Amino acid sequence: MSRHVVIADFERVGADVLKGLAEEGASTVHEADGRRGALRPELRAIQQGARIAGAAVTVSCHPGDNLMIHAAVETVRPGDVVVITTTSPCTDGMLGDLLATSLRAHGAIGVIMDAGVRDAAELQAMKFPVWTRAVSPQGTVKASPGSVNVPVVVCGQMINPGDAVIADDDGIVVIPRERAAAVLKAARKRTANEASKRERLAAGELGVDMYGLRPLLEKLGVEYR
Repeated sequence: MSRHVVIADFERVGADVLKGLAEEGASTVHEADGRRGALRPELRAIQQGARIAGAAVTVSCHPGDNLMIHAAVETVRPGDVVVITTTSPCTDGMLGDLLATSLRAHGAIGVIMDAGVRDAAELQAMKFPVWTRAVSPQGTVKASPGSVNVPVVVCGQMINPGDAVIADDDGIVVIPRERAAAVLKAARKRTANEASKRERLAAGELGVDMYGLRPLLEKLGVEYR
């Protein structure tokens, strides 16, 4: 059996759930899922203000080789986020505006790139959101096999094809597909609760009182003078 595969069909998180997760944002979703799923902050957005949530299309590439990204394009469906990693560390510019144009034409709404990108100005101009490890003029080849839509590990998190990936200015969070609807429900509840707290804080109430922290401060030996 080949060690390299392209899996075309897999189950995705529903579009309504993804829309709701995007509205809540990465930080709220992360808290709502018990502070799970946050990728380490090694990948940075090349733009500001983008907020996306999509089903993961995963790509495992040889470093310095973007062949499998091209192979992944035909598996992309509208609303997907393409998650790309390499089998060893890489900062080469493995994705540029031409490949991003191809991904977008098939419905991709953004890319999580655990390697480098090039053509950063063009990517920004076309408003195609990308979170990446590096921006580099170093080009790539198209020569080595890899796999598409297999489990990958990116910045400490396992990502399976079809999982929900939420990304914005705060960072990137992954939610397993089977948990996504429940996490959205919890995130909406958290947002409603925070709205009430925001009103109380805006009215002048102290956080130490609202959260009942005075007994804890006393227990920890903190003295007011």
